Amino acid sequence: MHAHAIDPAIDIRIPDSEDVRSRRITLPLLGDGYIEAIDDSTLTAIAKSQPAASHGRIAGQVLYVPVLEAEHAPKSCSQGAEIVQPGCRVGRFGWKNQHASLLSFSADSYCNEEGITNRLFPTQNTALGKSLAEYDSVPSPKDVRRQYHQTVARTSRTGDLSYIDVFARFIRATEAPPRDTQLAATPAARTGSRLFEKIGCGICHVSTLKTAPAGTTINSGQFQLPTALGGKVIHPYSDFLLHDVGTGDGIVQNGGQSTANKMRTAPLWGLRTRQGLMHDGETPSRHDAIFRHGGEAKSVINAYRHLTPAQRKQLLTFLDSL
Repeated sequence: MHAHAIDPAIDIRIPDSEDVRSRRITLPLLGDGYIEAIDDSTLTAIAKSQPAASHGRIAGQVLYVPVLEAEHAPKSCSQGAEIVQPGCRVGRFGWKNQHASLLSFSADSYCNEEGITNRLFPTQNTALGKSLAEYDSVPSPKDVRRQYHQTVARTSRTGDLSYIDVFARFIRATEAPPRDTQLAATPAARTGSRLFEKIGCGICHVSTLKTAPAGTTINSGQFQLPTALGGKVIHPYSDFLLHDVGTGDGIVQNGGQSTANKMRTAPLWGLRTRQGLMHDGETPSRHDAIFRHGGEAKSVINAYRHLTPAQRKQLLTFLDSL
């Protein structure tokens, strides 16, 4: 939307008929290379373990989505099949897990957030069914290619990369957000960490995961994990699955109607640097964010409600260290 447009011809006004609306904050990118490097089997195993760990109350949804850069990538992926469809992988990027690879994610962002078409998204997205001619008076920017040295699967060569490729490589090169190690070492934060696990927060906000071994080929053969990303123990505090915790926006992006009111578990690493929490950024504090949870998380929130004021403060101190 052109929120500050000075030409009425390109100003987008939402009619009353468009009754599904949602505000979403942008997702942090630091450390996403490690998230991409998590094997599908790790995430599916977490999903299978959650019902037993929560007495049937919590069940994260695994969503298979197309790897857009894969050869013959399908338009959609079948769900729940024992044999994974070629060109599909477990989604982990975006509030609705709409992408499984950083290249797919980057291409989507370039087109739909920046208006830059590219080889994976060659068509400019328009609003409310309008054509480009109706409101685009300048040529749409397009991605370009140039020579870079690249590694694809097991082959290292010089080839053409475009901005989306370089952006994906940049994200893969970022480090995970650091903790406040001094605060994390305090008795209050250590006790808060134990309370976090005890009341069940860690069922979804999984503290520790390990990436696939270095040399593993992922994304349907399009990327080989380097030593910097493979075989690493990380602490993202997320299961990267879809859950209904009562804050869904009713929007379906992948996976059908069952995903309408589900959102990806937000990773908590880097939480100490953030304000405006939850998917819409409308929640101002850690305490309020906890109480905003419902649905699958209702029993966990009830457990938090029954903590003493001192225990709540310890748990919040732990969160402030992440």
